[in-house]
Amino acid sequence: MSVYIIAEAGVNHNGDINLAYQLVDAAKAAGVDCIKFQTFKSENLVSHTAQKADYQKAATGDSSQQDMLKQLELSFDQFVRLKKYCDEKGICFLSTPFDFESIEFLDSIDMPFWKIPSGEVTNYPYLVALAKTGKPVVMSTGMCEMREIEDAIRVLRENGTSEIKLLHCNTEYPTPYEDVNLRAMRTLGDAFGVEVGYSDHTKGIEVPIAAVAMGATIIEKHFTLDRNMEGPDHKASLEPQELAQMVDSIRHIEKALGTGDKKPSPSERKNMAVARKSIVAAKRILAGDVLTEENITVKRPGSGICPMRWQEVLGTRAVRDFEEDELIEL
Repeated sequence: MSVYIIAEAGVNHNGDINLAYQLVDAAKAAGVDCIKFQTFKSENLVSHTAQKADYQKAATGDSSQQDMLKQLELSFDQFVRLKKYCDEKGICFLSTPFDFESIEFLDSIDMPFWKIPSGEVTNYPYLVALAKTGKPVVMSTGMCEMREIEDAIRVLRENGTSEIKLLHCNTEYPTPYEDVNLRAMRTLGDAFGVEVGYSDHTKGIEVPIAAVAMGATIIEKHFTLDRNMEGPDHKASLEPQELAQMVDSIRHIEKALGTGDKKPSPSERKNMAVARKSIVAAKRILAGDVLTEENITVKRPGSGICPMRWQEVLGTRAVRDFEEDELIEL
């Protein structure tokens, strides 16, 4: 099964449906499987006193978090149009809900699964509402202790979710490399017996590629049309050409991982006779001569008797005359 690649557009449309359409086009051109947005009513998501994260302040100034998010909303009607546009383009539409009204709306437009963001892992009523739809869940686990993930899984399963996949994640934007802790992805898989992947917030494309090499089956990565645009997430996002490069690299790594069986590949079999060696005459040998370490040696090509049969060949008699460098026959 191919790695499932989610291009996280998030709110990088800046509240403009036309920019959202362009993000869909860029994601499709890059070759991802899915594009994901964020659906919310800002007044339902944050209180008017909620502060912004440091990275959000650096990108958008000192306005309140609610004021910032209000500028980044798309209406439910716009999401209906966006979903239709994705369907027409042949790319999976996904959006993460951040409030109960948005859950109800997104459940009505036939999304294949829910993507739970890291900040909602400890939101009991939110988890219950999603679980009751019966849809599969992919859950990011940034900022989480193992017990919190265990509790969230229990709540989801007790309320109707049968299929859960986990994404290792760090919610600093951008994430310092020393805080990525990719090995924790395997820890999640071992502890909970579920499929695992990685949601990346580092700069560049190296870390998600490494995650695939370590067994990630889902990759999520923020992207934007232009990192210089105003907004909280653009600076930590890939631009379209980088997204395409990441997708290509992941597909190459998928092929390179192979089956795990150690045997000559079809492409290298033709080189075996060229690169390996055979037992050959070290000098002219007459028929009936005893083959010894003085009159035989090992040289390329490898189309004759394998040198691993050296002891078997020593002491036998030449079946015919052999010229120097000629392949020995028994």
